[in-house]
Amino acid sequence: MNWLIEPLGFEFMRNAIATAVLLGILGAVVGSYLIVQQMSLISSVIAHSVLPGLSIAFFLGINISIGALIVGIISALVVAVIPKRTRVKVDAAMALTLSSFLGLGVILITVLKTNQLDLEDILFGDILGVRPADVWQTLVITGVILLLTKLFYKELLFYTFDPLGAQASGLPVKLIYFGLILAITLTIVASMQTVGVLLVISLLIGPATTAYLLVKELHHMMGLGSMIGIISSVSGMYISYYFNWPSGPAIVMVIFSLFLLAFLFSPTQGILTEPAVARRQAKLLTLLKELLRLNRGD
Repeated sequence: MNWLIEPLGFEFMRNAIATAVLLGILGAVVGSYLIVQQMSLISSVIAHSVLPGLSIAFFLGINISIGALIVGIISALVVAVIPKRTRVKVDAAMALTLSSFLGLGVILITVLKTNQLDLEDILFGDILGVRPADVWQTLVITGVILLLTKLFYKELLFYTFDPLGAQASGLPVKLIYFGLILAITLTIVASMQTVGVLLVISLLIGPATTAYLLVKELHHMMGLGSMIGIISSVSGMYISYYFNWPSGPAIVMVIFSLFLLAFLFSPTQGILTEPAVARRQAKLLTLLKELLRLNRGD
């Protein structure tokens, strides 16, 4: 068991693993709503659009997470407003917003002379540099989002599967949408120091998508996705430690490996198991037809 215990002897590994576990849970819970509502791309837009907020916050000498949070929410609201006010489709609005905010961020880095901002860490993450304060920040964000999800689960479930029905029944759908955007942005902010904004999409989408291939109920999807997120995060950290791989990409590749296994061997949707399911369904259909024929004969 020495190989399992050895990495835990270092404080930076303990901090990194704790943060990775929290993000694995947080990403799966928030990502489950994104998958079911077909909003996966909005997380990519927000993740790429936070750069102007980072630049401004760094220039003003405040916490860069605050700038990322504000600009991330603004970018999501821009994506929501454009299709409602014009004939532009949501996919075009997302592409336009992503490229525009990203370009603005690069310009602000030059104009505000914030070249000291370590873009490599922001884009690709540095989970081994996580401090205890970052762990506590991630813990607070995870706890708040999980608590709100628990308290308003029924409303979120109704809105997720029937937005028009939720609006007709009097639910504040705009407030719910804003809450989901806030949860996505907070997840991205919490992940900036770990896998980075370019790879955070994997934590948000990967575990939830894998669970989506294996279960049908939303709460089961969130639970299984959290387990997948935890396993991926811890496994990725150990792989990066022993094989000297970058930690963020290692976590991402473990997530993709688990998705690939589900894609191939899912009991109901797997590429390799689907023919067997089809055969069982065909046999059951044949049996039912035979029973109906016998009943008519009687």
